[in-house]
Amino acid sequence: MLDQIHLLAAVTVLGVLEQAYFFLQVIYARRMFGVSPPKISGPPEFERIFRAQVNSSEYFPIFLALLWQAGLFFHQGLAAALGLLYLCSRYCYFTGYRASSLERLPAIYFSTAVLWVLVAAAALGLSHFFLAHYVGLNIPRLLLA
Repeated sequence: MLDQIHLLAAVTVLGVLEQAYFFLQVIYARRMFGVSPPKISGPPEFERIFRAQVNSSEYFPIFLALLWQAGLFFHQGLAAALGLLYLCSRYCYFTGYRASSLERLPAIYFSTAVLWVLVAAAALGLSHFFLAHYVGLNIPRLLLA
């Protein structure tokens, strides 16, 4: 079974490490700009870093759920590759947002597109599973016949 989930697990660990990096960046920014918890406002430079981290954290559970569903029900390799693309685009989003609010936009659009592809893969995989398991209809076999 592990050979069917190892890529998903690796991308999950990378995602957790990326989230930890974002959290650390907020801690460093708090020290640099003198913004003590629980304050969340300060200089624009701090607020951009803080917002980038919060936004990334808000999307992380959605990403994980879609990554695993697409990987388990559609294709592990494709889901893992999409997961890596998502993590790279989130890193670009974070670094872009740190520099300027406008520089975050291309990366957020790209990461959203990747999430939609994961939604489609998960939906197709689940649909196939339910049709094959409960109705006895195997669409890929019918298409190849």
